[in-house]
Amino acid sequence: MIALLPGSFDPPHLGHLDAIRRLARLVEVLWLGVGVNPAKQAMLPAERRIALLSQLTVDLPNVRIEAYSGATVHFARLKGITILVRGIRAASEAEHEQAMALVHRGLGLETLFVLSDPALVHVSSSTVRMVRAAGLPLDGLVPPLVIEALR
Repeated sequence: MIALLPGSFDPPHLGHLDAIRRLARLVEVLWLGVGVNPAKQAMLPAERRIALLSQLTVDLPNVRIEAYSGATVHFARLKGITILVRGIRAASEAEHEQAMALVHRGLGLETLFVLSDPALVHVSSSTVRMVRAAGLPLDGLVPPLVIEALR
């Protein structure tokens, strides 16, 4: 099974790493699709996010990382991927994710959902950005490597 975990990973946080590690044990190849949205102001350039993810997953030989822009389904097709993985932190996300999964299914891309570790449901890239902007410590949200990169 070859699966794709898409996201901005801006920045990579402990919730991302938990999902990546759990998924890497379940699939033959896990692609991390680093989404680039020109309409959004990224905290870190895509190249830096890829470098950080590469360092954070160096012990996971079945993880591949690449940036993409545009529709996730196009990137998946380009890589021969038919399984999309989405993380769910809270029930409030499930309805939107279900709708997107049905759209993707119609395009030949099946979606699997992975539930966040309860200890990490509060962690998101948006939360990391807010905490950083407030000048508060990022410990417990991102790995030390990312803390260093954000300095």
